[in-house]
Amino acid sequence: MAHQQAHEGHHDLESLRLMGFWLFLITDCILFGTLFATYVVLHGNTNGGPTAQELFAMPGVIAETFILLTSSFTSGLAVLSMNQGNRKGLIGWLAVTALLGAYFITLEVTEFVHMVHEGATIGTSAFLSAFYTLVGTHGLHVSIGLCWMIALMIQLSKRGITSVTRRKVNVISLYWHFLDVVWIFVFTIVYLMGVM
Repeated sequence: MAHQQAHEGHHDLESLRLMGFWLFLITDCILFGTLFATYVVLHGNTNGGPTAQELFAMPGVIAETFILLTSSFTSGLAVLSMNQGNRKGLIGWLAVTALLGAYFITLEVTEFVHMVHEGATIGTSAFLSAFYTLVGTHGLHVSIGLCWMIALMIQLSKRGITSVTRRKVNVISLYWHFLDVVWIFVFTIVYLMGVM
């Protein structure tokens, strides 16, 4: 009886943690919605500085987009491996996802460094302040996701696929897909509309 109650309590705790994650995602939607609204209002305020058309190098942005969307696919393959009970495949696909995410961050940091060397800093104009804040916040979220994914791979290699690690894999996969959706909005609203 006590064992059964402890087991039910465990499932309640897992459900609470999952609900907590959904609440976190809702607050993240509000955060990004606010940053997008700010960017849309300020994107024309260049203070005589460089405009989006002058700054954005679309081949690099298209490469970033392709890499991040591919990482979403590999994240889905990780979940499929988990559902098949394949721990090695799960860890392998998470590792590929993490490598693609790290490459995305490298390209984004390279873009920022290039823009700063061109004199386009966060303090140059309201447009650039909004740009760096929005795109940088997304990059920070991807970086946090990478650390989370690496920690999860370590946990999976030690404990295997359990009900706890299963929830964690599902959560990181949802988080990663969420970041891809946000990036599609960044790509469309910031970059595509910026160069048109």
